[in-house]
Amino acid sequence: MKSENQGLPITRKAIMAPRERLRRFLANSTAIDFLRKRLHNFPILQEMVGLASYSFRKRAFIDTGKPISVDFKYNHATTANNKHQLLIDVSGVELRDVHTGVQRVTRSLLKELLDNPPGGFVVEPVYTDASGHIRYARRFLCAINQETHESEDSIVVVYPGDIFYCPDLYFPCPFSALSDLQRQGLHICFTIYDLIPFKYPDLFSKAFYNPFNDWFSGVLAIADSVVCDSRAVADEVVAWLDGHPYICDRALPIGFFHLGADIEASKPTSGVVNEGEEVLVACEKRPTMLMVGTVEARKGHAQVLAAMDLLWRAEVDINLIIIGREGGWRTQKLTRQLRRHPERNQRLFWLERASDALLLKLYASVSALVAASFAEGFGLPLIEAARQGLPILARDIPVFREVAGDYAFYFQGEYPEDLSEAIHQWLVLYTKGCAPSSIGLPWLTWAQSSRQLQDLIVGNKWYQIWMPETKEM
Repeated sequence: MKSENQGLPITRKAIMAPRERLRRFLANSTAIDFLRKRLHNFPILQEMVGLASYSFRKRAFIDTGKPISVDFKYNHATTANNKHQLLIDVSGVELRDVHTGVQRVTRSLLKELLDNPPGGFVVEPVYTDASGHIRYARRFLCAINQETHESEDSIVVVYPGDIFYCPDLYFPCPFSALSDLQRQGLHICFTIYDLIPFKYPDLFSKAFYNPFNDWFSGVLAIADSVVCDSRAVADEVVAWLDGHPYICDRALPIGFFHLGADIEASKPTSGVVNEGEEVLVACEKRPTMLMVGTVEARKGHAQVLAAMDLLWRAEVDINLIIIGREGGWRTQKLTRQLRRHPERNQRLFWLERASDALLLKLYASVSALVAASFAEGFGLPLIEAARQGLPILARDIPVFREVAGDYAFYFQGEYPEDLSEAIHQWLVLYTKGCAPSSIGLPWLTWAQSSRQLQDLIVGNKWYQIWMPETKEM
């Protein structure tokens, strides 16, 4: 059998292994945590390091030489059974799975698609290596299935009718390699989760904004179709294209689907014995508000904390639990407040590494979920909470209205006083048993979410076909 590396010049053989080792080091959780702690109080330096890392990984894709020679019979899994391939990009989650946000979506959709593939397709997870080549993620698949596998991750080979679908968010994206495969008949589809960096650029460092801008421009330049995680985001993409028609010179199918609420179907993480015991005890003593998501400016943590301070000073006995790691830009002041707050571990709890098992317990134990984001693509905690029958306090933004409808208590305003008054009003209703209930809020399982996705990328049931000039349906 011909080795995939036989077509490689000696010089490329020598550099690929170090490149891959460095790529994995740059995504290593321990390394990232170490750098984050050391650079936490130096945001400008933190930004410079992030930009340098992205620049290095981007340059590694340039001048990759001749395509790697491959054995088509060995690598193309569908030759024998005449099925097409549905290639699922797991580049980000394969390197570093933080079990939240996009990673949870990618992991959940992959599991459902593997268990229930579309008719006529074989599902294959793939990833981008350090040189910008796309490989089958066989080792990753064996790892998540807790199996042993001896073969290497071979280079992807495609035939007309195969589909590449990217639910992940990974920088840099191998657009050059994808373009080559597209010319061989590969259909390319990406998920766009939100346009928040364009709407609120000041909330993001250049180390994220620049790669995101490159990625978004590349997606619209190459994609045969795009899917979004809500109608609100799909409408935003259409509006953005209307305002920037030069970036896309062809008809672009756009669709949307909703995400799943059943955490246990996404290979959830389990916690240690007695994890979060003191927090669960606190939930039994007084009403408790829960926030779920990375701690960053757009999520509204600062306003929620300030509103809780007002309530505590007014002698309102209430807990606030925050689940989520620090993930935003210039959050030093907020995280310092959280860590040094006089109510810390009394009525204020910040759990940066809570397991999915503990999260499920909290959904079943607290009084309400607070969704205070100024901007979101979907709002996964809303449906996870609704599945447990947990009441929801949500900021009045279009996507939350789309997801939660009439099954949430909505608030407006950006000042602490606005939110403290809203929480006080909700507590009065809650005490009387009159607070809006989330019971009845429509939510999907990940299996249902996957079927919605398949209707789009395989069934071509698009929400809208954007046209560069007429922009008609």
